Amino acid sequence: HVQLVESGGGSVQTGGSLRLSCVVSGYAYSDGYCLGWFRQAPGKEREGVAAIDSDGATSYVDSVKGRFTISTDNANNTVYLQMNSLKVEDTAMYYCAADFGPYCSHSYLARKANFWGQGTQVTVS
Repeated sequence: HVQLVESGGGSVQTGGSLRLSCVVSGYAYSDGYCLGWFRQAPGKEREGVAAIDSDGATSYVDSVKGRFTISTDNANNTVYLQMNSLKVEDTAMYYCAADFGPYCSHSYLARKANFWGQGTQVTVS
């Protein structure tokens, strides 16, 4: 079965940077994949942040474009989210997510992801 374990969250000042990591296990690379991140702040709906598919195509929510970058290290089964120029409104619990259907986008993962991790808290102040 698929497992995802996030790390790298923490508390940072506005304008700072943080790099989230997610180790993914239990799936076959030959099947293709959609990997990414969604976040949820208290009292707010789940929001897709970024996604990357097995062809390397990426998708980002408008509010993070130019600031966040999603990437993978396939040799180590890891997906990253580099977050720069952090803002207070980025504060949320961030979840690594995976899906293996025919469609991949940040918003799709937020709504339909079949697997996600326990989350890592990001606090910007």
